[in-house]
Order: sequence, then C-alpha cells, then structure tokens
Amino acid sequence: MPIYEPIIGLEIHIQLKTKTKMFCGCSAHETDVQPNTNVCPICLGQPGALPVPNEQAIRFGILMGLALNCTIAERSKFDRKNYFYPDLPKAYQISQFDFPIAKNGFLDIEIPNSERKQAHIGITRAHLEEDAAKSFHTENGKTCVDFNRGGTPLVEIVTEPDFRSPQEAKIFLQELRLIARYLGVSDADMEKGHLRCDANVSLRKLNKDGTVDGAMFNPKTEIKNMNSFRHVERALEYEIERQTQLWEEENPPKISTTRGWNDGKQITEEQRSKEDAADYRYFPEPDIPSLELKEIAEEMRKELPELPSARRVRVQEEYGLKLSDARQICDDPALADFTERTFSELLEWVGNTSEVEGLKGLARLVSGWLLSKLTGLMSERGIDIRTIKITPENFAEFITLIATKKLNNTTGLKVLNSMLDDGNDPTHIMEDQRLGQMDDEGELAEIVDRVLSAHPVEVVRYQAGEEQLLTFLIGMVMKETEGAAEPGLTRNMLLVKLKNLK
Repeated sequence: MPIYEPIIGLEIHIQLKTKTKMFCGCSAHETDVQPNTNVCPICLGQPGALPVPNEQAIRFGILMGLALNCTIAERSKFDRKNYFYPDLPKAYQISQFDFPIAKNGFLDIEIPNSERKQAHIGITRAHLEEDAAKSFHTENGKTCVDFNRGGTPLVEIVTEPDFRSPQEAKIFLQELRLIARYLGVSDADMEKGHLRCDANVSLRKLNKDGTVDGAMFNPKTEIKNMNSFRHVERALEYEIERQTQLWEEENPPKISTTRGWNDGKQITEEQRSKEDAADYRYFPEPDIPSLELKEIAEEMRKELPELPSARRVRVQEEYGLKLSDARQICDDPALADFTERTFSELLEWVGNTSEVEGLKGLARLVSGWLLSKLTGLMSERGIDIRTIKITPENFAEFITLIATKKLNNTTGLKVLNSMLDDGNDPTHIMEDQRLGQMDDEGELAEIVDRVLSAHPVEVVRYQAGEEQLLTFLIGMVMKETEGAAEPGLTRNMLLVKLKNLK
C-alpha cells in the first residue's frame, strides 16, 4: 500500500486592534453601527484621496514579526495588488509584495499524542495590508456590501509547507492566536473574523524508508471559508482523503486550484484555478513613500513581552505546576496574571520556596480550586477572571484557609460562592457564617451519637461487615454540621464509637 504524506502550508490574516483603519482616520472596530457609516473618500477609493499609513499598525506588525522570530526589514514598502471584486472599490488592494516588513522566521509547537512530538514551522513572511469590505448574500440572490470593514489593518502571515497533519495546523493556529493576545495586537477570534486562515495542501508519495518517491512538491489545493479551528482541521482531513483517492486512482491533481469548505456538507467544493503573483500585476504604491523600520524595530524589540511558550515553562518550574495545568493557565493571559499574583502572596506565607513538596502541595490546591471549582462557578454566573470581585490576595488567603484545614471542600465552596457574590475577605465570611472547621470535640461527639441513633439499621449492617457504610455515616455527620466537621476526626470518632457499640 503506497504511503502518501500531506504537505500543508497556511496563509493567515490577523485583524490588528488599532483605533483607526490602515490608511485613513475612520474607526476600525465599531460593530454596533449601521452599514457603510465608518467610511471616507480614502477607504472608498475615491479619486484624489491619498492614503497615509497607520503607525500603530506598523508597530503591531513588527511586534508580531519579532514574536515569530522573523528578520525585520530595515526598509519596506507598500504595493498595489490589482483585482476587481465588489468588496474592493479601488479595484486594487494596498498590500506588500517583494519587501514585506518581516520574513524568515519560525515557531516551534508541541503536538501531543502524535509520533512527531514537536514541529518546527518556518515563517516565510509577514506583511501588512488593508482588509476588503464584507459581502452578504441574501436569500433572494442579491449581494450587499458593507464597507465598514474595508481598510481595516491586517497582518498576513505565510508559513512554509512544514505541517504534516491537520492536528499540527490547528495547534499552530491556536498558538498564533495566543501570541496575538499576549502581544495585545488582536483578539484573534476566528468566529468574529479577527483571524482568518487559508490552507494549502498537497500529497507526495513516500517509499517504505520514508524517502520521497517522485516530485518533492505537487500541485496544491487552497482551501478557503474556514471560520473556526475545527473547520480547519476537518477541511484538511477531508481534502487529504479526497486527494488520496485521486492518487490511488492514478489521477492526482495536475493544476493548483481553490476550493471552499462547505461545513453543512462537510466537504470542499471547487471554486476556481488558483492565481499566482503575476495575475495580480503588483506594482509599487505611488502615493506612499517607503518605510524606514530600523529604529522602530529596535523600539518594539524592547517592548516584546514574555511569550506563551516561555511563560508555560517558567510557571511550571517556578510554582511546581503540572504541565497540563500550566498550559491551561497560560492559555488566558488574564488568568495567568491572576494565578501569578496569587502565588506571590502564597509564597510569602510558605516562606521557603526550596520546600519543594510544600510548593507542589500549594500548586495542587491552587490549580484544583482555580481551574476546576472557581472556573466552574464563574461559568455558571457568565463572568470571567477579568470581571470577578475576588482579588488574588483574597484568593491566596482562601487557599491558606484550605491548606491549614480551617475550611474543607464543602465549607470552602460556600465561602468561595460568597466571595464571588460580594468580594469580601474569606476569613470574615467564614466567621460570619460560622463555616470554620469544628474544633469542639465534645460538640462533635454529641452529633456523632445522634447520627448513630438515627441510623440503627446502617450501624448493624456495618457491624455485620459492610464497612463501606462508614462513608455514609461520615456523610451524615457532615450534613448535620453543614460541612464544618473535620473529616479525619469524624472518621476516627465514628470508628471508636462503632467498635464500642458491639
């Protein structure tokens, strides 16, 4: 059976989060406005209107290039990419052709549950351009165009064909989205069109020893119309299956084509033959002078923050977190900030960070209560870490109460709910609601006696050998005390009293 290896490359457009458009002063991201209101002669391409580059967009583009380990051009320029379509009133797009702002970079990604655990993805280039307007196709067959989006700044990132599976492409896109959010250059939501992706895929035949049998690269198919990570993965899976069948029928693709992903049918559909650079008749944009980027690049290099991959490694090592927990925490910059501030407060309490076991114990408590319980409660309320009333200082105090067994899981949840409701100090909530761990052994003994008296059948069954009923009796004591009884003390007291009842 022949082996066919997928060869995948991506072209990604990220909408930059600037206040104004790429070449004019129109608002770039107002969504609750009527169609065709955030427009002007420049973004509508009217005669005599002259474009002026958005400096913030240039800085954001450079920052993205630096994060992708690219070489930043000392001199760059804009070009006209000519094509006629209703969403582009000038009949050309201002883009960059032969002198992009950044090129020759890379991004390393980890691929779990795969033979290839890591992948080194080359970045061919990153360049700036303006977005086209948005087209809407109505039920009666008409096409409407909203030019509010036209002229919004984009950075286009083109990768080398270094992906070997749909999973790798999806992981790369998710990491790229996270990088954009860490940099603050874009929200990068695929569902909202902030991040858009076209995928190029072809197959090549391999010998049994893994060497290439035949051409190194074959005609590729470009897949469009994918607006989620899941769509990208499914579209690539389908296209690989489709092309594999063509190869097995000895009828492999002979020309490069463009296909669209139909999510309803879960198939790709042919649209047209694929254009190349000559079809667009690029030439230098005569109304915009070349860009001198050396000084700006040096400024932006100093502003480059810690990136997600580096932060995942650091928080894992510094706080004793498991890799899976570190990954989940660092997937949201705000959650990561909250977590680090919590640990900062906790480590003052621990004192000696060289006590590794103590640190790991704290890490388990923080990740358990933060990623499971607190995240679940926030989801129920429709809020997130950016809007909660709990401060990292109060959350650290809460974890301390859990660690010192002044609160258990049951009473802890009650305190955490109250903290979410009013943002109060956890110690005050515990004292006001009398939720602290019951330390009066005499009072606890009376409650244990009442529970045993109320469940004589279970007591007899336990004494007859059904030892699992001890858990039931502990639960009854916890219910009586509203979770305030210390579980270990309760268990020991029940064992003694059950033994004496024989």
